[in-house]
Amino acid sequence: MSSSTIIVAILLVLFTSITCLWSLISDVSSNSKHKKLPPGPRPLPIIGSLHKLGKLPHRSLQHLAKKYGHIMFIRLGNVPAIVLSSPKAAELFLKTHDTNFASRPIIQAADYLSFGSKSMAFSQYGPYWRHMRKLCTLQLFCSAKMESFAPLRKEELGGLVRKLKVAAEEGGVVDISEKIGAMNEDITYKMVLGRTRDARFDLKAIIEESLSLVGAFNISDFVPSLAALDIQGLTKRLKKVRKQIDQLLEKIIDEHEQVTKSKKGKQGQHEDFVDVLLSLMNQPLNPNDEQVYLDRTNVKAILLDMIAASIDTSATTIIWSLAELLRHPRIMKNLQEELQNVVGMNRMVEEFDLPKLDYLSMVVKESLRLHPVAPLLVPHESIDDVSIDGFHIPKKSRIIVNVWSIGRDPNVWSENMDEFYPERFVNNNIDLKGHDFQLIPFGSGRRGCPGMQLGLTIVKLVLAQLVHSFNWELPNGLLPQDLDMSEDFGLAMSKAKHLLAKPTYRLITLM
Repeated sequence: MSSSTIIVAILLVLFTSITCLWSLISDVSSNSKHKKLPPGPRPLPIIGSLHKLGKLPHRSLQHLAKKYGHIMFIRLGNVPAIVLSSPKAAELFLKTHDTNFASRPIIQAADYLSFGSKSMAFSQYGPYWRHMRKLCTLQLFCSAKMESFAPLRKEELGGLVRKLKVAAEEGGVVDISEKIGAMNEDITYKMVLGRTRDARFDLKAIIEESLSLVGAFNISDFVPSLAALDIQGLTKRLKKVRKQIDQLLEKIIDEHEQVTKSKKGKQGQHEDFVDVLLSLMNQPLNPNDEQVYLDRTNVKAILLDMIAASIDTSATTIIWSLAELLRHPRIMKNLQEELQNVVGMNRMVEEFDLPKLDYLSMVVKESLRLHPVAPLLVPHESIDDVSIDGFHIPKKSRIIVNVWSIGRDPNVWSENMDEFYPERFVNNNIDLKGHDFQLIPFGSGRRGCPGMQLGLTIVKLVLAQLVHSFNWELPNGLLPQDLDMSEDFGLAMSKAKHLLAKPTYRLITLM
């Protein structure tokens, strides 16, 4: 017997022994505490149940929840986690006990990419987060600020339509994913950063990499003793993208500061988000608390939040929605008929048209039900021990809300729950604001997405414009039912393969 075989045999025996010992200790510990945890899979030593997550964790967790229940305990390495897979469970945690689950876990990706978890999205619950959310809500997401950027959105969308019209005249196939991504990138550069796209920085690629890293199940977060080994190579990638982000944001901030000092170049223009944040820098966020103020690092962390939310999430929803419409010609036709009746065939869709487009709203709801941008949301963390629905929820538990699974709960969506069917929203009041837990793609409670209204405006406007201005045909004789709808998992779950289609211009008006 070779030495390598002996080593493997010893390791197997050791592993089996540790497994048995771990199970015994777990059982004894559980019995001694007399606290009933939610049901869940039995963990392995060291890794817990990390091996059960697979490449598409939202699907794996849904499969496990069918066996263990809608409130499931799962140990991920050293971290106790609670997985919620039904509207009832989500409401208990995000509404009834919202305060106790309003914090965020400290994860390596957020620490690297949000400058020590200083962003609004990843900061822990407390005075700092409260002040930051208030600042962003009042200064960046208020109605006046959103309306001030409406001409910019109209201009960029008009540019996209003109490019697609040229492609239609040439009879070409269009990479819709690429076109929408580029348009969103242009809007983000101008709205958030106050400048045109910079060829020296591939902002979209940087953000996509960042969201992929934040959404990854990083072993270093769950088994800290293995962090130094960087088994998955994620730390190396995090360091690289952090450097890219820091260089870009430092350059942007420096340019804005120089313009402010010279007092030139900004007269008569709308303030972008950088201008707003720099005007508040080095001032107390709360007059009654001079210890909490906005510094350069905070500005960069918030800007990264804004960029990530603007550039990728809305584009992802638009692409999934168009893909579903291409797979369902009947629904595409219904939406075009509504647009023709409300808008007419001799003009473009305007933002003031959106409240009147009921079928469009149903299409977007159905798309977000089946393809939520963040299928597991951003994780929450319990602040204290608490008992919920007869189960003990330990302090520092990670709370994973599987909104992808909630959107397929058979107790709620019993009629063709896996089918894209917007008519299911006829004559019901389910909305997307976080009050109806059957549909919470933007989260709910204190940590719900504050930029929801801006995101929905962009999604509805772009989707309506593309469907109103063009008929769409799949390329190379591809049948609707054969369109590849596979997913690429991350914090933002994008379509794995780019969406390609052939447009035909359908409006009377010439652009």
